[in-house]
This record gives sequence, structure tokens and C-alpha cells, in this order.
Amino acid sequence: MHTPRSPFRNAFTVRTCQLITALALSAAALSFTLLAPLTATAQPYPNPYMTVENWSTLPNGRTMGAVGDTDVDPDGVHIWAIIRCDATAPDRFGDECVDSDLDSVLKFDADGNVVESFGGGMFIWPHGIDVDAQGNVWVTDAAASGRIPSGDTRGHQVVKFSPTGEVLMTLGTPGQAGSGNNQFDAPADVVIAQDGSIFIADGHGATGNNRVVKLAPDGTFIKAWGQTGYAPGEFRTLHTIAIDQRGRVFVGDRSNNRIQLFDQEGTFLAQWTQYGRPSGIFFDAHDNIYVADSESDDVQNPGWEMGIRIGDAHLGWVNYFIRLPDGDPRDTTGNGAEFVSVDAAGNIYGGEPAPRKLQRYVRVRW
Repeated sequence: MHTPRSPFRNAFTVRTCQLITALALSAAALSFTLLAPLTATAQPYPNPYMTVENWSTLPNGRTMGAVGDTDVDPDGVHIWAIIRCDATAPDRFGDECVDSDLDSVLKFDADGNVVESFGGGMFIWPHGIDVDAQGNVWVTDAAASGRIPSGDTRGHQVVKFSPTGEVLMTLGTPGQAGSGNNQFDAPADVVIAQDGSIFIADGHGATGNNRVVKLAPDGTFIKAWGQTGYAPGEFRTLHTIAIDQRGRVFVGDRSNNRIQLFDQEGTFLAQWTQYGRPSGIFFDAHDNIYVADSESDDVQNPGWEMGIRIGDAHLGWVNYFIRLPDGDPRDTTGNGAEFVSVDAAGNIYGGEPAPRKLQRYVRVRW
């Protein structure tokens, strides 16, 4: 005998199917949400900063050249920047200072005026800068061997200056690339630890030394770690190096599209890929990390956008994103901020080689 279906059972069955479908859709949505941070365009982050155009000016009618690394003076107000010399160089990889006596290390006040400068004629391609706790200024010359004129004794070095430009120390063998204890090959950046130890990102070329060099405060070699490759502790273009409040060493392994974290003895701790293709790294006093990405494009880091990502220096979460101006995603020459620093008031400064700008960003929302 046929038993008719209960209306309650029919309703229960329909409701169960609807619930299963909803759960499946929710799971798919959750899966997408979890995957979204892997690409910069899937889940955009807020941008609470306003761009301040034409903030900085150079004295005596000097035209702005390619801007390299930037850092903040111990007073938290003044900004130091590498301003490469020749504003007419055909591209940002030109030898902007090879035939120039213009000062390439400049200090700006809060209004964007130059109040100190030095380094004229000392560098071919000044690149990285770090200002230590005493106000001394450290500068790297990342000129590759092919860009150093025959017989020139510049390049492949790190120079320590007093706050007024007196040369206090020179590291490396000027004009000569090498992998020895007192040699570098296009050193890209330098950072000074709390105890005075010197850490150098050596070097800028994808097939160069690709190592971190640690020196004592007096310049004595302590150790080096790293080689060319893709594994943890291996690098392809060390473009930036910084130390957070916990003493961890952050290395911008740019051509591998990641940041690698180490302790100060070179032990690998982690790698972060959520900050894009890192060119510059900076930590502020509030435990925030700022990472400049000027090279994410359809060739070098597909699915990501160029910009400055700001997040939690402890756990690595990305909280904000300053999107850089539109550019051709097929163009691998880079655009916008390649370097970044932040003053005590929270204003961001981007060193922009290709647009030839020292760009200021002011926080307008909290």
C-alpha cells in the first residue's frame, strides 16, 4: 500500500537541502576569504593616508634626481634621503653620480627644505641608508662592476659619516667586488643593531654574493650567511635589511617575492609573502612594519599591486595599503616608492627612483 509523504517530512527535506547548499556556499566563500590575502587585488586594505605633492625642494634650483633610500633622524623630525645626482639619466639604473660632484646624502626638515648635505663625488650609485642611534649616517654604494669606470675606486663599499658629513669608517674594498671578509658585491643596504653590530645586505645583483654580512661595531668581520637560491636562507637580490623591536633581522629577498626573518646569528625564523615584492622595509616605534613594493607586476609578481603595505610587525598581519599610481603591469622597471621611512608623527616618506620624488604621505584617518 502506498503511504503518502508527510508534508513535514517534505518541508524538512527541502530545508535540509537548502541548509546543505548554504553551508557549501559559505564554505566556498570562507575558502575564498582565506585565500584572498594571497593576492593584493582580491581583498583591498583601507588607505588612511593622503598624498602630499611637491613636499621637498632642492637648493639652488637643483632638479630632483632619482631618490634612493630614506631614513629618519634620531630627533624623529628630520628626514635623510639618497638623492642621486643626474636628473637627466635615461633611467633609474643609470650611473647618476659617476660624473657628478653634487651631494647625494641630504637631510630635510619638516617643511621639505634641505638643511644638511654631503657625499659629493664619493659614490657612483648610492643606494641604501641607515641612521644609527647616535645620528651617524651609513650609506651603501651598490654600483655593479660593469658600471664602474676602469680605475675608479668607488662602488662596492659602505661609508659611515658623522651627522655633518665627516667620514668615520669605510667598509669593503672600494671599486673591487668580492666575497671575502672585507669585500662586497654591490651592497644594497645596511642596518645598525642596538649593540652597534653592522648588518649589510650584500648584494643588489640577482647573481651576486646574495648574503647577509655581520660585522662588529668597529667593522671587524663576524660572519656571513646566505647564497643564491630559493630555499630558506638563500636569496636573489637582497634589496633591503631592517631590524625590528625584537631584534629580528628582516631581509627583503626581492626577486624571490618574500621577506625572510632571522635572528642576529643568522638562524632562519620565517618567511613572509603577504607584503608583496619587497624593496624597502621600515619599523616605527609603535611596532608597525612598512614595506615598499615598487615592482609587483604581471611579470615579476603576478596578481599583486605596487604600493606600501603597513601591518603588525610582530605577527605580520597587513592592515593598510597605499596603492601606487597606475602603471603598465607589463613594465618591469618599477614605479613609485622603492624605499620607505616614517617620522615620529606617523608621516610616511617614499623614496621613488623612477618618478624622481621624495613623496610624503600624511595620515588623515584613524
